[in-house]
Amino acid sequence: MIQPIETVLFEQDNVYLLDQTLLPLERKMLLMADSAGLYEAIKNLRVRGAPAIGVAAAYGLWLGIRDMPKNSSREAILEQLQATKNYLATARPTAVNLFWALERVQQKILTTQPNDIINAVLEEAHAIKAHEMNTSNMIGQYGAPLLRGVSSILTHCNAGSLATTGIGTALAPIYAAAEAGQIIHVYADETRPLLQGSRLTAWELRQAGLPVTVITDNMAATVMRQKNIGAVLVGCDRVAANGDFANKIGTYGVAILAKEHGIPLYVAAPFSTIDFATPDGSRIEIEERHASEVTHFAGVQTAPSDVDVFNPAFDVTPAKYVTAFITERGVIRAPFLEELQRFGDGYS
Repeated sequence: MIQPIETVLFEQDNVYLLDQTLLPLERKMLLMADSAGLYEAIKNLRVRGAPAIGVAAAYGLWLGIRDMPKNSSREAILEQLQATKNYLATARPTAVNLFWALERVQQKILTTQPNDIINAVLEEAHAIKAHEMNTSNMIGQYGAPLLRGVSSILTHCNAGSLATTGIGTALAPIYAAAEAGQIIHVYADETRPLLQGSRLTAWELRQAGLPVTVITDNMAATVMRQKNIGAVLVGCDRVAANGDFANKIGTYGVAILAKEHGIPLYVAAPFSTIDFATPDGSRIEIEERHASEVTHFAGVQTAPSDVDVFNPAFDVTPAKYVTAFITERGVIRAPFLEELQRFGDGYS
């Protein structure tokens, strides 16, 4: 059995996060002392991947109220909870799971008594973590049949166990196929500028004993032409109501290449990533990150000091390039505006 990598751990009344900025050279769990430390961890990609960010944020709400005096009024606790929610929501703007998890916790405790609110927040954080673990398993089960007969796939960024609290999103069908006896070779784009493909995807696939080859991002077209790629599998950080989706920068280009080569593009997404309030991709806020991520590599400057830099963390891929979304509710195909809504009916 493929075992999930622990990304968010609750143990002995403490919250720990796997520091993914240290991988693949060091595996270290960080103690989160308060919501400020958790905010920093989300902001600086110590925890990353939309589902894992959502789980971490839920525990961050608990950290924000954990140490309030036992005689605090309901109003005081809710005020502090709202302040913590507003604070954590500014950590990263694109991944909708962050906002989904924060809102889910807040809604859960609206009718909770004052002496139970802190425990209720913690219990809901546990529930969200368990939900994401089950979601990963279901994505794997629904996605594996799409890969029958496929010997090689290409992926971009990391949407495996490290991005969730389970076996992943985009890598979940590969893990499920492996457990059924089908071994699929993964070609992992290195994913500039922060190398989540080479640092994280390659590392976790090696941990699972599955074959993986790292390629630079600009090799994707040649690999599609020469290496019998049967599918492209990616995760995502937000899906608009019409099926446009935001994922790590470079995904849009990979989607165009897949279309040109006649290769299906599957997007693995928990339903919490689908944002029905965003009508299309043009309305998705795209995070821009610090120039140093582009001008420096492993601490070494690789560009002129005074050069202008454009560093969006994500891009938006139009729905027309998507073959199907793989969710915990099933495989969703076009027309996405209607089908996403139908599959999502009653979801909360």
